[in-house]
Amino acid sequence: MNKIKQVSIVGVPMDLGQLRRGVDMGPSALRYAGLIEEIVRLGYQVKDAGDLVIEREATNPSEKGRLVNLNEVVSVNSELQEKVDRIHEDGVFPLILGGDHSVSIGSIAGIAKHYNNLGVIWYDAHPDLNTIETSPSGNIHGMPLAVNLGIGHPSLVNIGGYAPKIKPENLVIIGARSIDEGERELILEKGIKVYTMHEIDRLGMTTVMEETVEYLAEKTDGVHLSLDLDGVDPIYAPGVGTPVMGGITYRETHLALEMLAEANIITSADCVEINPILDNKNQTAEVATALISSLLGKKLL
Repeated sequence: MNKIKQVSIVGVPMDLGQLRRGVDMGPSALRYAGLIEEIVRLGYQVKDAGDLVIEREATNPSEKGRLVNLNEVVSVNSELQEKVDRIHEDGVFPLILGGDHSVSIGSIAGIAKHYNNLGVIWYDAHPDLNTIETSPSGNIHGMPLAVNLGIGHPSLVNIGGYAPKIKPENLVIIGARSIDEGERELILEKGIKVYTMHEIDRLGMTTVMEETVEYLAEKTDGVHLSLDLDGVDPIYAPGVGTPVMGGITYRETHLALEMLAEANIITSADCVEINPILDNKNQTAEVATALISSLLGKKLL
């Protein structure tokens, strides 16, 4: 499906979707790791559209019934939606670099309007299906998938002027191993397809990806990959905001993205939650660079 040989990169140095500082440096870490040069070596024309300017005020503390930094997150994602929309209209592959995972609200809002049935692969240790009623923290980076399904605060849900952005039957979550009770209930209620670490261990990554591609290929007209580096085990990717032990290996993730490249179904992507403050010599950004390269077609031979 993806015949585009042009990539436009947008950095979103935002850490307002939660209270832990550092993921705002993710886009810089990825550029420093040589992401752009690696994509160019794969034969793509790359435009680095730079970073959105994030107006930061004092971080709002979490309070019961309150979303952390709601107005700021809405503002940034509204701007991102407009930018991604323009990139897609130009026929270019959008690659968005976070920032925390709340940036996928703007990413998908700018992308989904161009498809009748956008599919989404959510590669993450967390389903990110919380709402203000179920979230233990009020952090919006734990809510973007719910928002994209049309569930959540109206100012988030309606970014881009339409909702929902995606349908539950067009979604696959891969790598989940930290699921809140409210998220579990929503998964069961909506019939969302989830491959937890239990399924990955039992089936193997090859089967998981074959089933994922088959599940999405016939009923979607585009597929967005949202790659949260905490989906990878922190042994390989230590520099993430919310690490969870027992995750997907580095090699399994390479295989997953190589298989997506072979299936030729990915039409856009975001890469999020790299926190250089918690990293070891930029290891996680280097891992992410290698993984994105696999997604875009890099092979050993």
